[in-house]
Amino acid sequence: MAGFCVGVVEKDHIVSGKAIQPGDAVIGLASTGIHSNGYSLVRKIIFDRAGHKATDFIPELGRTVGEELLEPTRIYARAVRNVLQHYPIKRRVVRGLAHITGEGIEGNLPRVLPPGRRAYLRKASWQVPPVFGWLQRLGGVPEAEMFRVFNMGIGFVVVVGSFFAESVIRQLADDRVPARVIGEIREGDPGVEFVD
Repeated sequence: MAGFCVGVVEKDHIVSGKAIQPGDAVIGLASTGIHSNGYSLVRKIIFDRAGHKATDFIPELGRTVGEELLEPTRIYARAVRNVLQHYPIKRRVVRGLAHITGEGIEGNLPRVLPPGRRAYLRKASWQVPPVFGWLQRLGGVPEAEMFRVFNMGIGFVVVVGSFFAESVIRQLADDRVPARVIGEIREGDPGVEFVD
């Protein structure tokens, strides 16, 4: 089963990313696992290559294959809307929003970056859910490919003025969405660069 929703927003309320500046904080909102992207590769790895069944218990995951693959996708709409209500668009605190779907962080975050802005992210700044390490080992998938296909534990990104980062993280926590600063914006060609 699948569904979708369409919304309408007034032009002056759009968070377009144009206000993103060097020094802004990149906040990553935790995913609940695979979410809804990359399942062609997941099926190939788990069922075709490894020969697992949905009922197989995987000790590393602490549950069956089927339970892991049916983990609901976290929906960020309410939590992000609450942040935007607290910091209205005219204040320019929230400067960019990116839903991390197919093509991972590298394919989605650059869509909101204006010319001359680049996101520098620290992979070690967040915990990657165990399912991704399991899939990577099971399928012999290079790390770069994992980051191109999957969310790797970050389901949504909010770019904010750095002064407000901790406040935004606390608000997200109030809505039960774990979040943390995972990087910053610097000058450079639009894109994502992972740094130590």
